[in-house]
Amino acid sequence: MTESGRGAGTATPEELRGLFLFEDLDEEKLAWLSVCGAVEELPADGVICAQGEPAEFLYVLLDGEMVMSQNVRGHIVEINRTSRAGTYGGAVQAYLDDQIEQKYQHTLRATRPSRIFVLPARKFGKAVRKWFPMATHLLAGIFFGMSNLRRTVDQRERLAALGTITAGLTHELNNPAAAAARASAELGDRLLGAQRSLADLAARGVDCTHLGALVSLRPALPGAPAGRRSPLEVSDAEDELGDWLEEHDVPDAWELAPGLVAAGVGIEQAEQVAEAAGAHLPAAVRWLAEVLEVAQLQAEISEATGRITALLDSARQYSQLDRAAYQRADLRELIESTLTMLRRKIGPDVAVKTDFDADLPPVPVYAAELNQVWTNLIVNALYAMGGEGTLTVRTARENDHALVEIGDTGVGIPEENLTRIFTPFFTTKPVGQGTGLGLDISWRIVADRHGGDIRVESLPGDTRFQVLLPLTEPDLPDQ
Repeated sequence: MTESGRGAGTATPEELRGLFLFEDLDEEKLAWLSVCGAVEELPADGVICAQGEPAEFLYVLLDGEMVMSQNVRGHIVEINRTSRAGTYGGAVQAYLDDQIEQKYQHTLRATRPSRIFVLPARKFGKAVRKWFPMATHLLAGIFFGMSNLRRTVDQRERLAALGTITAGLTHELNNPAAAAARASAELGDRLLGAQRSLADLAARGVDCTHLGALVSLRPALPGAPAGRRSPLEVSDAEDELGDWLEEHDVPDAWELAPGLVAAGVGIEQAEQVAEAAGAHLPAAVRWLAEVLEVAQLQAEISEATGRITALLDSARQYSQLDRAAYQRADLRELIESTLTMLRRKIGPDVAVKTDFDADLPPVPVYAAELNQVWTNLIVNALYAMGGEGTLTVRTARENDHALVEIGDTGVGIPEENLTRIFTPFFTTKPVGQGTGLGLDISWRIVADRHGGDIRVESLPGDTRFQVLLPLTEPDLPDQ
């Protein structure tokens, strides 16, 4: 409201008594309000107070009409429109005084010429605390109780997301770790066996020339990996090699053949061994089989440790522990690390389809916080699909924003709930399975922290959450 509209007159105690807000006050209190307050006259479309500005006055409608609105996700939403005398707005939390930052939580605007009773916020707050001490304590308790509850549940939601990620990472790490441990335990035995076989060859009188030929031959032996053959081709190769070994009096020929074939050894390679070993072919084949098994175990350990390294790299990427809090990041990397962390939760009956825009530039973000957004949206999608369906993740450019879309083929969101899903504590999950803060947290991270937006479109079998993030650093309020 402009200063030119102030001081247009006063309201008498009798006029104030006619307002439902003040009707139960005694004469002394009404007289005090009449003296401390003032009446202002506003033209049609006159702004009474603006959301976000310091809350300095309580406004009470005497006559006319006013509308209360709020800026929600960049859109002006009308909350209430009324001509009822006594309707109020403005500094409604003045009774909390300096315990909170006093700013207008909404915008009030006159829709036609109106008279407004204006009371300074500090005088209003002082009067409420003095006249209604018990009510003041109750209201303050409710306000701070709800604020604390929201923070507590907010933290629980974050911890729940962390728990989901930790459980998935633990499971993913367990498989390669177990494989590496098993291969490592067997490796010692096989190395010892290979050493004994080599010593046996030497004891049988195989000269250094032949030993050298065997050692140099070993790395070149594996041919085409057995994995590229059909099961029938592998079976035929094992039969062929087993027959050849039996013909050359090699003990346990049919036990040795599968391992040799798996390493790529066939008749041609076996004949090379026979040429190098001479009369000591059985011992040479035994040694060769053990050496090849050692190589295979080494490969398994290498693959397992590589998988562990990749998982830890995904965990580092997900947590962003080694990055600055706010910097440009590749959205594809962030999303892929989240998918890796959630691999166990995704399950075998959910198909994951990704479509990443290769031309999308790095985006200025709080990466670790955005990973929580992806976690919340993906976990919700998996819940909606009940463990079966298609999860779709894509990125694109939409004007001056980066778009991340997470879709699912689940049951969908009822139309009556679409406008409520970002409301704190609203959830359709059973008691104990949802806090109703996952989407609220996601909205605050995207909108408040990044100056972006979240849109949702939903039909049965096709639900899409679209996250829009500015490609340039937005002008954000101090966090």
